[in-house]
Amino acid sequence: MSKAIPSTAAGPLKKLRIIDLGTMVAGPVICTYLGDFGADIIKVEQPNGGDTVRALGPFKDGESLLWQVEARNKKSITIDLRKPAGQELLKRLVKEADAVVENFRPGTLEGWNLGYEQLRAVNPRIVLVSVSGFGQTGPLATRAGYDRIGLAFSGVMAATGEENGMPVRVGISAADYSTATMGAFALMMALYHRDANGGAGQHIDLSLYETMFRFTDSMVTAFDQLDIVRKRTGNVHQLAAPGNNFLTSDGRYLVITISSDSVFRKLCGAIDQPGLATDPRYLTHIQRWQAVHELNEIVARWAGSHTAAEAGAMLDAHGVPYSPLLDVRDIFANPQYEARGNIVSVQHPKLGPLKMQSPTPRMLGTPCVAPRAAPELGEHTDLILKDVLRMGDQEISRLRQDAVI
Repeated sequence: MSKAIPSTAAGPLKKLRIIDLGTMVAGPVICTYLGDFGADIIKVEQPNGGDTVRALGPFKDGESLLWQVEARNKKSITIDLRKPAGQELLKRLVKEADAVVENFRPGTLEGWNLGYEQLRAVNPRIVLVSVSGFGQTGPLATRAGYDRIGLAFSGVMAATGEENGMPVRVGISAADYSTATMGAFALMMALYHRDANGGAGQHIDLSLYETMFRFTDSMVTAFDQLDIVRKRTGNVHQLAAPGNNFLTSDGRYLVITISSDSVFRKLCGAIDQPGLATDPRYLTHIQRWQAVHELNEIVARWAGSHTAAEAGAMLDAHGVPYSPLLDVRDIFANPQYEARGNIVSVQHPKLGPLKMQSPTPRMLGTPCVAPRAAPELGEHTDLILKDVLRMGDQEISRLRQDAVI
C-alpha cells in the first residue's frame, strides 16, 4: 500500500541549510523532519563507519531499515572531526549554513574546538541545537543519556505499566522522537527570531528528560498542591471513565475513552444502556471516575458479546469516539491510511521500493518534498565540497589522502 503525496520541487524550507552532526535518533531526526520539507541537510559522518544507526537493525541485504527511514532526504559527507584539518573543514561548511544540530555528550564539540563560541566566531548567524540526555548544565550534564533514560528520569516510566507490575517503556522510542519534534520546533523559532525579528543566532540546549518532563500534564502541580504521586494504572486513566481496551467476541480490541458528559450519554445509547445516562451515580466525570472499574466492567461485557465490526458499527451510529487496536499489518490494510497517503514508497538503489511513513505534518499550501533514499556513507562528499565550498579536485584529493574525508 502506498499513495503518492503532494510535493513541491523544493518545499517550503528550500533556502535552509542545516549541518547534521548527530548520531542515533533524537538529533538526526530533527534534520529528517526539516529535510522532508526541503531543507538542504548535510549529514557529517566519521569516515570509519558513519552514524551508529547504519549498524542497527532490522536489516535487509545488509542495509539498515532504520537508517533508510531516518536518513532520507539527506546528503552524506565524511569528515574526521578529531583532526584539526577536519575541524577547519567543518567551520568552512558552517559559514555556508543556517544551523547545526548535534547530540554528542556535552563538552565533546568544545574538545574539538567546535563549540558554539567557535562556530559563532565563524558565522554569527548560526543556530546550534545541542541535544543530550540531561542538558548542557547541571551535575548530570556529562552523563550519557538515551531514550529509555529520558523516560525513566522524567517520571514518565514510573507512571507507565500495570498497577501492580513493573514500570515499562513505551513501545517506540518516545523520548527520542518527542525530543526531535521539540528540537525542530525550537530551531524554527530561533530562525524566525533571527530572520524575522532581526535577532542573532543562538545556542539551543535541549534534553531528552526535559522534553518528556514537559509532557507529564498536571503531574507536578498535583504533587505540589495535593501531594499526589502519579502511579501506574495500566490502561485506566483519570481523564477517561469509562476507558480501557475492550476485548470483543472475535478476539480484537476496541479502545474507548469517555471524558465528557455528552459523550457518555452517547455511549449509553450505543451499548443499549440508556438508564446509565441518568443514574445519579454517573452524572459527572468525577462521579464516573470514582466508579471507573464498574463502568469498565459494563462496557467490557457489552464488547465481549459482539464482534469488533458489530461493536464499531454501534459506536459509529451514536458518534462515540473509539479505535480498533491496530498493529502494522492492520495499518497496511486500513482505508484511512490509504486515503491519507500515510505510507509512501522511496526508491532505493539496492533494495528497490521501500515503504515508510509519509512526511508529517500535512502542509496544504507548501507541501513536503518527495522523499529521497538515505545516502551511502560519504556519497555526496565531493559534490558538497565542490558545490558548497567551491573546492577543486586537487584540494579534495589532498584531503582524501590525509584521511580527513
